[in-house]
This record gives sequence, structure tokens and C-alpha cells, in this order.
Amino acid sequence: MRKYAYLKEPLKYDNGDSIYKIMLYETKEGIYLFEYCSPDAVQCSADRLYDSSENLYEDWNELIDEKGWIQIDDPLPDCQHDAFLPIRVKGRDTGNPEWGKFEMLKDGKWIEYKDKGDSKNGI
Repeated sequence: MRKYAYLKEPLKYDNGDSIYKIMLYETKEGIYLFEYCSPDAVQCSADRLYDSSENLYEDWNELIDEKGWIQIDDPLPDCQHDAFLPIRVKGRDTGNPEWGKFEMLKDGKWIEYKDKGDSKNGI
């Protein structure tokens, strides 16, 4: 299960980054919380691992906006868990990943993907 939410106000870190939205993703290992440093970001900037949803909600529910948590589909096989679009590491499906190179499913075909911070790619 995946859910995302926007924060009421950006959460600033000491390093100058700000978090605008978050996503949770439940796995066997625990619940990942992905943090996005742009309202339009498609992939996360950082992540945390929680051992329970109760702890995650306790830390974040007061910070999210009035729309609350919005459920979305789980990622497609081999796709990035933190990505809002179907994005995967190139070659991951064949067991030959090319780390740092990504492809995106568009109109039923895998095409090269480069995150340009473009808002039309965001959610």
C-alpha cells in the first residue's frame, strides 16, 4: 500500500532542504516514508524506515494538510517504490541494472527518463 500527503507548511532541515510532500509504502521490512524536497518531485530526496504505521502517523499526521493521506497504486514490478510515475532503473528487469540510468513507462513503451524537476512530471 502507498499513500502520499502534502505538508501544511514546508518542513525545513538544518542543511537548508525543505520537505513539501511525503509518501508511505508498506513492505515486509517495515514502512518506508519517502520525503520530497519539491512540491513537483517525482522521486524522493530521502527516506526513513518505521517499524509501525502508528509511529509514522504519530510523527507526521499533525504536519499534513487538510486533504490528508491520498492512497495510490503500488509500483509496477521492478519500478522505484518512491516514484509517482512508473520509473525503473534501466536493465533492472533483465538482471543487468545500469545504476543512475532510468526509464519510464509511457504509452506502453519504456523510454529514457531524466528528472529535470519539471512540474508536468509531478503529482
